[in-house]
Amino acid sequence: MKPRILIAASAAFALSACFGAPEAMKNGGGKRTSASKPSRPQAVGTPSFTSAEAQQCAFDLKQAGVRFTPLSNQDHGGGCTSIDSVKLLDVGVPVSGIGAMTCPLAKNFAAWAQYAVKPAARKYFGTEVVKIETYGTYSCRNIYGGRSGRLSQHAYSNAIDVSGFVLADGRRIMLDGGWDGDKPSQDFLRALHKSGCRRFGTVLGPDYNAAHYNHFHFDMSGNGYCR
Repeated sequence: MKPRILIAASAAFALSACFGAPEAMKNGGGKRTSASKPSRPQAVGTPSFTSAEAQQCAFDLKQAGVRFTPLSNQDHGGGCTSIDSVKLLDVGVPVSGIGAMTCPLAKNFAAWAQYAVKPAARKYFGTEVVKIETYGTYSCRNIYGGRSGRLSQHAYSNAIDVSGFVLADGRRIMLDGGWDGDKPSQDFLRALHKSGCRRFGTVLGPDYNAAHYNHFHFDMSGNGYCR
């Protein structure tokens, strides 16, 4: 076999391994890049993770040691879809409420949990985070849940709403109350908001508007929009 053919075959084999048995959480993650912004290909009814971009994302997620299951492409009706999405199984800390997530969102969320949330809990509270609480990922609805307007990024499995954190000592640091609460809670939550702005396309928090008083909204649709 010629060297070029051997290299191509090896790369294809490595990518195919992304869909094997989940791995244990190791190291990984990184800042959001333009390459991580999903294009939401119109691939409903076709096998998932067939494009080079999607396969690279799955490969990166696996290399980061994140345990996940690839999901089939879905057309949920009403313009709502789940394309090249995954179900996260382990990001190093339990997470409530998560469902289908686009691969770029999953990759950046896993990195945020591992390299922002866990160190920040140690820094500001001297203890570990034992749970991240969310209001979920996929939801077929318009922005702000309105009857009209454009579809939310949640309708494409491309957003997650984080509501709070449970610490090893039993404390719950929630956006509702904590954002304007005691100084350690304020510092902790603002550090996580700032870190999110380096990883996600769009970050919205309590200072954005009344609809976000109790959660961080993270999605991959923007280009560094942080409020």
